[in-house]
Amino acid sequence: MKKQLLVLLVITLMLSCSNDNQNNSNIELIGNWKLIEVLADPGGGSGTFMPVESDKTIEFENSGTITTNTSLCDPYSDEIITTGSFSLTNNTITTNCQNPNITTISFELDDQHLILNFVSNEGYSQKFKKNN
Repeated sequence: MKKQLLVLLVITLMLSCSNDNQNNSNIELIGNWKLIEVLADPGGGSGTFMPVESDKTIEFENSGTITTNTSLCDPYSDEIITTGSFSLTNNTITTNCQNPNITTISFELDDQHLILNFVSNEGYSQKFKKNN
């Protein structure tokens, strides 16, 4: 009986920690982010993030929308789409761009950075730092 109670307690603690992390991710994601690095892999997984000079920003809003001061369709298209939506459930951004490589962009939070992972044969990602 004690073992069953201990197992139940451990499972409860694990589930409660998981929910807290999801709420913290939402709080951390909301706000304005500035592009600081780009990864364009030349092939074989050998690419690394390289610093860039850029004024590109993306803002995540509580309403589930995002806006940018450039275009969400860049780097694969010249379309100017400056708004979209995001899902915390799937960690995705929906852009409404016509190019299928950028209609959906996955994202992750990693060490206080936001990383957008674009669909690409060799790998293309953008790293953002949150503006305070």
